[in-house]
Amino acid sequence: MSIPSFKLGLVINPFAGIGGSVALKGSDGIETREKALALGAAKLANTRTRLALEELLSLKDKVHIYTASGEMGEALVAEMGFEHTVVYQQQAAQSEARDTERCATLLQQQNVDLLLFAGGDGTARNVCHIVGESLPVLGVPAGCKIHSGVYAVTPQAAGRVVAMMVQGEIVTLQEAAVMDIDEALFRQGRVNARQYGEMRVPSELRYIQAVKMGGKESDELVLSDIAAHVIEFMEEHPERLFVMGSGSTVDFIMQELGVSNTLLGVDLVQNQQIVAHDVTASALLEYTTNQATTLVITLIGGQGHIFGRGNQQLSPDVLKQIGREHFLLVATKSKLQGLNGKPLIADTGDADLDAQLAGVISVTTGYKDQVLYPIAKF
Repeated sequence: MSIPSFKLGLVINPFAGIGGSVALKGSDGIETREKALALGAAKLANTRTRLALEELLSLKDKVHIYTASGEMGEALVAEMGFEHTVVYQQQAAQSEARDTERCATLLQQQNVDLLLFAGGDGTARNVCHIVGESLPVLGVPAGCKIHSGVYAVTPQAAGRVVAMMVQGEIVTLQEAAVMDIDEALFRQGRVNARQYGEMRVPSELRYIQAVKMGGKESDELVLSDIAAHVIEFMEEHPERLFVMGSGSTVDFIMQELGVSNTLLGVDLVQNQQIVAHDVTASALLEYTTNQATTLVITLIGGQGHIFGRGNQQLSPDVLKQIGREHFLLVATKSKLQGLNGKPLIADTGDADLDAQLAGVISVTTGYKDQVLYPIAKF
């Protein structure tokens, strides 16, 4: 008796994350997407979904994919040679939330074994609105905002979880929160996240991310020590350009430096003065060309991501140009302890670069105080 094919539902939000590299902090709304495209942003959701599906290439004869037309799934799976059925035709040139929801409805009716979707928190909300906890789901991280616990830590990790299920490995399901924030407030530097529901996800802990821990660091003495260390380094190297990543820890450093900061963007500092605010990926590449540069970054509490979550301006080209040896990673020890032993995650969108970044890295946790902590290899 032959085993029936694994029925994989797939829906891609083609515009997910398009505003990240051009500092628009999201992709909600036609105007935002059109502005992002005009600024030269690339649509990467299909590229990131490809990374997930590549983990299934050796299992193609065991998988049948049900998906939507065009960039919402069909084009990619056809190109990769998967057997597939199109259950939904996209209604307009630019896919909208209603397209995701209509496709999810039809995939639910197909009784798929797993619904794989690519996007950000807005896409997760759309899927949750339709399927709730009625069937297993898993997100491929592709958006600017990824606070929800329904996403894999990287696209490759998503593919590996699906592969486990296809091969019949026992995978426990657990309820995970769907979170989202107000994009308008996000663009003003305010994070107002709330829960919109729960969905059931495969609970393979190596590969599924935690819900982002919100709030600012409370231990100001420790943060002051970290800031003092970074500012002293700036004083010793006035010729260097400092790329200041997003997040509350870096924000505290900027406050101590006495300069304005884009909490949820990337700013440039040289000789302890602001050079540019909220820069895009392309501008960063220009600024850092033939310029000695240090990248100051922190990690997302509870998740451990250092790249690929809300800082898409730090593109693979920018990171390669700066060089891993010039990354100044800052975090309190309590923030590291909050990871409960899980490694840091680099999800740059470039698998080769992610592999190069893997390994132990020095984390500044106070004044002239560093610890070594691993970056995962997927």
